[in-house]
Amino acid sequence: MAEHMLRRELGARGLDQDILVKSAGIAPSARDGSLVSLDTRMALREDGIDIGDEATSIDLKRHPELLEEADLIIAMTDQQRSELNAKFPGAAGRPVYTLREFAGETGDIEDPYEKGDEVFAACRDEIKRLLPRIVDRIVAGG
Repeated sequence: MAEHMLRRELGARGLDQDILVKSAGIAPSARDGSLVSLDTRMALREDGIDIGDEATSIDLKRHPELLEEADLIIAMTDQQRSELNAKFPGAAGRPVYTLREFAGETGDIEDPYEKGDEVFAACRDEIKRLLPRIVDRIVAGG
């Protein structure tokens, strides 16, 4: 969700051509080409973002080059950040933050997977609340 919502926020500021946003899963269950969950698609659609029914995900284990190409890496949880630093050499020397941390807050954005549409909506709304500060900080140079 955060990837598509960040793209929209960047687009609203005319920055979508200047900043490339990519997302990849690090969970053991992450698979290249897996369809984005219906709950994710519905939560985004309710907020005016239609990624289509055929949208797929990326497995970071199969595409570690994404980290090597990144200027900034944002994880949803501190555990994910730790895992990125421990298991992916491409993250070494790159700034890795949690979404809340980069927005100037503490805490995690927990994965709403299999927790129902209300939890997905709450997660979406929390990401949406944080994104203006995220983009402000990116534009300011980090």
